[in-house]
Amino acid sequence: MLNTKEKILTDKKFPFCPGCGHGVAIRQLSKVLQNAGFKPEDLVIVSDIGCSGLIDPLFATHTIHGLHGRSPALGLGVAMGLQDNPGKKVITFIGDGGATIGLQHILEAARRNVDMTLILLNNLVYGMTGGQISGLSTKKYKEIIDFEKDVPPFDIVKLAHASGARYAARVNSPKQIGTYLKKAVETEGFSVVEIASLCTSYAFKKLPEFLEVLEPEEEYENDRKPTRIRPREVRPLFDAEKDKLTTDYPSYLKKRTGVIIAGSAGGGAQSVGKFLATAGIKAGLNTTMKGEYPITVGTGFSVSEVILDKDEIHYTGLSDPDFAVIVTEDGLNKVKGRLTENTKVYLDSSLQEKFDVPVKEVVVKPYGKLVNAKSKALLGLVDLLKNEKIIPLEALTDILKAHRLSQIFLSVVEKQHEV
Repeated sequence: MLNTKEKILTDKKFPFCPGCGHGVAIRQLSKVLQNAGFKPEDLVIVSDIGCSGLIDPLFATHTIHGLHGRSPALGLGVAMGLQDNPGKKVITFIGDGGATIGLQHILEAARRNVDMTLILLNNLVYGMTGGQISGLSTKKYKEIIDFEKDVPPFDIVKLAHASGARYAARVNSPKQIGTYLKKAVETEGFSVVEIASLCTSYAFKKLPEFLEVLEPEEEYENDRKPTRIRPREVRPLFDAEKDKLTTDYPSYLKKRTGVIIAGSAGGGAQSVGKFLATAGIKAGLNTTMKGEYPITVGTGFSVSEVILDKDEIHYTGLSDPDFAVIVTEDGLNKVKGRLTENTKVYLDSSLQEKFDVPVKEVVVKPYGKLVNAKSKALLGLVDLLKNEKIIPLEALTDILKAHRLSQIFLSVVEKQHEV
């Protein structure tokens, strides 16, 4: 009979230390997958950091290499994306160190119960960084090394089962690994198998001694059906048909021009930057816009950086801006290190005494006295466009007319006569 099973593994030499149990688990998995009829292109193998993270070159499948403890989260995302592709399978690897660091990712995957198999290779130690204990190092092992022997380990199998995993098991005997992995791979939903894996470098040299310190084998199943998680419908940021922009205005640019809008959170700096960039497109220019603000979002600085050019632009961000609109102290403190002798600044009058940067020119205007705090940045931009040969102010006005807050924005534009 012709053997149609396709090889799951490559011909690469295994990178593990002599006697390491990781190789046993990987070979058993490859047999299970081959016997189940999976083709390499039907499989996604997700690996973690550590010794279990050395597996990528060994598989002739799709592979993803993640950060320490994050492979279950990566695998979950891939599995969610493959929900409408029957016949595909996501297999995720993690070590006991990674499982300790990424414990919540494992429990979240179990709670969601998306179709994925997690293989946890537990050698009781951080095998790549010197043999430190992990959250899955057993009490008996810690009694031998006399370290944290009164601190119990996590029981990842019970935790995963309690969190909703459809199948969760621990296997200690190398001869039984294939049996447990077969059940896990055949499970429709989230499955996890914790496999005891001998570390001859930092733990035990002989398997019988290793087996004596392990937690007992256990196996749990439940009748949950695999969850189908539907992604939210997200409107594209730009709809090519609905949001199509036409070139209705000329530009006055003779060279690439960069503009910084600097204010505080809630002051509209990001929106004003977007308005300018979009108005630039209306004037036939190529534009980019980069926004920056702190993690706190609701407080502190808010800065947008816009580049306009007749030619293509291949980067965002400004180190030598031509113009800057600065309307708050937060914004000033954030951008003053980027202002140069080539920069012309439009400055709110409240900052006049605090501005001590040598620049090309400073135009001081009472923006904050004419409009509220949320509109100062927009009025500053209106003033800039009224006075500088960049793009017609009418291009900006057209963009503002299409906004849901058009009446408010257009009332700010009218204030140009009072500046």
